[in-house]
Amino acid sequence: MTPNNTIDIRKLVEESKFTKFHLLVFATCFFVILLDGFDTAAIGYIAPSLLKEWGLTKPQLAPVLSAALAGLALGSVAIGPLADRLGRKFLLCGAVGLFGLASLISSTAGSLNELVAWRFITGLGLGGAMPLAVTMANEFAPGKRRALLTSAMFTGFPLGAAWGGFLSAWMIPAWGWRSVLQLGGVLPMCLALVMLFIVPESVQFLVARGRPVERIRAVLSRFSDKVGEASAFVMGEKAPGASATEQGKTGVGLILSRSYVVGSTMLWLTYGMGIVIFYALINWMPILLKDGGLDPKTAVLVTSLFPLGGVGAIVFGLLMDKFNANRVIMFGYLLTAVCVYGIGQAAGNLGSLVLMVFVAGAVMNTTQSSMPALAANFYPTAGRATGVAWMMAIGRIGAVAAPFLVAELQRRQFGFDQIFAVLAIPGLIAAVALFVKNNSHPESKPVLLQPADA
Repeated sequence: MTPNNTIDIRKLVEESKFTKFHLLVFATCFFVILLDGFDTAAIGYIAPSLLKEWGLTKPQLAPVLSAALAGLALGSVAIGPLADRLGRKFLLCGAVGLFGLASLISSTAGSLNELVAWRFITGLGLGGAMPLAVTMANEFAPGKRRALLTSAMFTGFPLGAAWGGFLSAWMIPAWGWRSVLQLGGVLPMCLALVMLFIVPESVQFLVARGRPVERIRAVLSRFSDKVGEASAFVMGEKAPGASATEQGKTGVGLILSRSYVVGSTMLWLTYGMGIVIFYALINWMPILLKDGGLDPKTAVLVTSLFPLGGVGAIVFGLLMDKFNANRVIMFGYLLTAVCVYGIGQAAGNLGSLVLMVFVAGAVMNTTQSSMPALAANFYPTAGRATGVAWMMAIGRIGAVAAPFLVAELQRRQFGFDQIFAVLAIPGLIAAVALFVKNNSHPESKPVLLQPADA
């Protein structure tokens, strides 16, 4: 605290200890991401049932597989700039409630077009919830473990996707495919209601937007005893390498400014390539494995192993806090390319196939789950929500394209091994993009300055 009772909020958060309050925030954000992963992947698990019940051909599945992903992209584009202006909490609660309600209604769909429409609306909520949960977690995280905690929280996505697979394999034979969407609707709606009462607004956002001192002090007192009688709070933060003109920019203007545009573009490309691999496999692998000779239930269970490996992001978080984060994740994408190629070579041997799917999933999801932490640490508070959201939004173009890519490969009669060889290429592209980002932005974390006038 300075002599005039002014507190540098960034420094206070950086130096704070991990408390029960932090655990509450991170647990809540974790469950948001968990349910996001469940609802995003659900359509892939119910796809074989849709083929059978509605008499669809495989190419006809592409629109419904991509509908939520298109909504995800649009939701992320819109939510970032709004959150940097209006705040994180209420938009996060609204997004979670929206994807829950839309998922519940989509379970009543009686036609493909109706399901496509409701899955798109589900995607709008999914696209808003994920980047806001990441931003909220990052802005409350103590500095020494920020990448670790943010990455650990984001493991909820692959765990949610895997959990959805195991539940679907049990629920669909018992109650039908609609039960999966019903569960994916009720749980998020309940979580959104709970968050309204227990989760505070981001304290860094409150300071950055000049909110009342009493409101800021009330949040800080939940995890720090250093607030005392502080009369003012400031944000001792500067965009690394930014010019004096760029310091005043927020949202889209900041992430596309001269100091950030190369890094932003490379983050978009990297995340997009990882998304191509994830959604191509999570949406099509049950069908590909079924065509390869596995029964539908076994195909779903084997596919469930792919996202399960994302818990390894905790290890990457530790490495990112100690070493060059760009290089850590770049290595992960190179290894991803090798492992995805290996799945195609394991066809015909169930034991080898199960092992390769799990290993590829562990590497790929560990790497992809580390990207939000990389983006959140790259941008300052004035553009963090926009930066994370736009990375996810523009990266979702890969999610929309992935189902059509595999459908086209099947139309051209590519074999099982050839399809996975093609899907290994995006991993190589992602690695190259991070190499470029690292060379353009060797310092990727905001630096602390002495407190200045608010």
